[in-house]
Amino acid sequence: MPGNLPPTSSDGVLAVTGSSVIDAPIDTVWRVLMDFPAYPEWNSFVRKQCVVDHSDNLLPDQVAHEGAYLHLTVHLPPSMSPPSRFSLLSPSTTRLVVSLVDAEHYRAAWTNRMPKWLMTTERWQWLTVVEEEDGSRKTKYETIEVFDGPAAWIVRWFVAPYLKVAFEGMATDLKRRAEGSR
Repeated sequence: MPGNLPPTSSDGVLAVTGSSVIDAPIDTVWRVLMDFPAYPEWNSFVRKQCVVDHSDNLLPDQVAHEGAYLHLTVHLPPSMSPPSRFSLLSPSTTRLVVSLVDAEHYRAAWTNRMPKWLMTTERWQWLTVVEEEDGSRKTKYETIEVFDGPAAWIVRWFVAPYLKVAFEGMATDLKRRAEGSR
């Protein structure tokens, strides 16, 4: 289970990051980020993110909490279009467990459900308030996912460039959605 701080890029075989500065209140951005049922409307990377039980059955309550299971469908490269049947990478699914939801400090984290000897992943997303030179306050979104273990090398060699584009794409999508939600 993660500690109080996100992992660093030196904590694994591969680290992927993304960020954006969003002209919207931090509470608005947090609400958009944690509204998993709305992801298909705006998120070109994580096309579907659901809270599920241990057998991957959809739960009626889609609010993430520590210990909850997540099932994600992702598009690599990110796209709002239906996946091409000729795509090698898209869509793919992943199963995760929520390790942190800290609404007070606007942080959330999850880890994968693969055998730890094969690969571990730890994804963090967090929000902070930043003050611009003109005195305006905006919200900074940051995310990092660290991959470690033997299978992480395969991800690094073959998938990392797509993941980097996808993480930045999600940061941009979140910015657009939150700025439009004001």
